[in-house]
Amino acid sequence: MAKKKIVDEGEVIRWFEAGWTYQQMADEYRRKYHLETQLSMWSNFRRRRGLARRITRDDDLIPWAVELRHRHLYPLTMLRVEARARAGMSLDQDSRKRLESWWSMLTRDGVVVHYDPAAEGGFSYVPREEADDDIIRRPVRKTTRRRNADVR
Repeated sequence: MAKKKIVDEGEVIRWFEAGWTYQQMADEYRRKYHLETQLSMWSNFRRRRGLARRITRDDDLIPWAVELRHRHLYPLTMLRVEARARAGMSLDQDSRKRLESWWSMLTRDGVVVHYDPAAEGGFSYVPREEADDDIIRRPVRKTTRRRNADVR
């Protein structure tokens, strides 16, 4: 039988509850216990213990298959932050402040987020139309390959 690497499960659960990243956990285990761990070990532990995910996938808010070249653009970043807020996950002060400012801009300018993978910038803000029921322009069909795992 393989040797168990988790020294103190209670400690690890507290780290998850505190929002530590897998990398922070691996670094702490190396420092504290002189044990090398893979990031997947922490993910597997979270899944086996039924601990809450630290990321959220909202395929209603991000229904597109976003091209790699567009994955770090500000509108997508803010949609991810909004997804965390809608899921009731904690946001740091900077994220809350940026989200409030972004929402103000959307409201003030009367726009929603649109995604066109063929466009150089990918994301754009387009005038809100009567059919727009959220902060995005919904595509005819979802193309995302990353569905919300909690709703399958």
